[in-house]
Amino acid sequence: MLDRRLIQNFDWLLFFTIILLTCISITNMYSATHALEKVGIKIFKRHMCWYGIGFLFFLLTLLFDYRHLNKWAYHIYFFSIFLLILVLVWGKISSGSQRWFKIGFISFQPSELAKISVAILISHIFSEMPLKKGYTLRELWKIFLFTGIPFVLILKEPDLGTALIILILSGTVTLLAGVKKSSLLILIITGLVLTPIVWTHLKDYQKKRVLTFINPNLDPLGSGYHITQSKIAIGSGMIFGKGFLKGSQSRLRFLPEQHTDFIFSVFAEERGFVGSLALIFLYCCLILRGLNIAKNSRDKFGSYLAVSISVLMFWQIFINMGMVSGILPVVGTPLLFMSYGGSSLVFTMISVGILMNIRMRRYMFNGV
Repeated sequence: MLDRRLIQNFDWLLFFTIILLTCISITNMYSATHALEKVGIKIFKRHMCWYGIGFLFFLLTLLFDYRHLNKWAYHIYFFSIFLLILVLVWGKISSGSQRWFKIGFISFQPSELAKISVAILISHIFSEMPLKKGYTLRELWKIFLFTGIPFVLILKEPDLGTALIILILSGTVTLLAGVKKSSLLILIITGLVLTPIVWTHLKDYQKKRVLTFINPNLDPLGSGYHITQSKIAIGSGMIFGKGFLKGSQSRLRFLPEQHTDFIFSVFAEERGFVGSLALIFLYCCLILRGLNIAKNSRDKFGSYLAVSISVLMFWQIFINMGMVSGILPVVGTPLLFMSYGGSSLVFTMISVGILMNIRMRRYMFNGV
């Protein structure tokens, strides 16, 4: 029998925020793929299908008690690591990257599972640790180890954007949990020392993206072309935008990757500054609601998990918008709910489902 407390604590604000983002995403995807003719129709239909699958997983996520994730944190993590190793051996190679499993017409990207698995595991680790004003490096060794493994594996695919997301996720949650000043200083110095070493291991195209970010005119027809066209699209939207299906950059196909990483550029050109602010407002509602759920959770694991998911969503949104507007280097990070990509969309819906799950069960302590 369904406990009435689950329905009473259903977060309608979070749910309607997701519905609004879904409606915006569908209309914007139609606009982004409209100029691609037959290929665009296929992409749009697949996007709709993935939304349907995503909502199914969202509902399924609500059915079990989220505290089971605390018990299964290591199992989920090591399963994701197994898939990351497997994809480097048998994964599909596309555009020089080996990130996907191809099964029929379905592609699965295990790095999307890895992001959630790391969020779950670091939440489990911190929930098991005693509360302190600041943790030492010795106490945080598990966090470093279990962040470093997927970071290296994803970097080898290569997928710099997702690898950085995992690193930033872990670092942000660790800072929020508390780090001693001496330990934090050591981490900063270590990061500065490792930066040139990491630079030497980047692919040539990744180095070009960073250099182009510093000087966009360095290669305007090559590595700088994406960001140049994106900035033109965003700027041409002005205050109220050009209108639905009237974006010249996307309609004339000047904008590369307009249905994936640069989907926000399409939206900004058609909806302008006002529309972009409205979208950012919805994202802020999503993140703040997640943090509110963390604050009101009655157990440590639930609080840490809600914070981790909120942080994960925030950085993905911030990095994508920063990337397409030229304030960050292009690293290939999709925009949540908006960008085309089945794995990203499904695991985003699962993440929101977990937030809702924590909210619905905040007064239930029957054990798991």
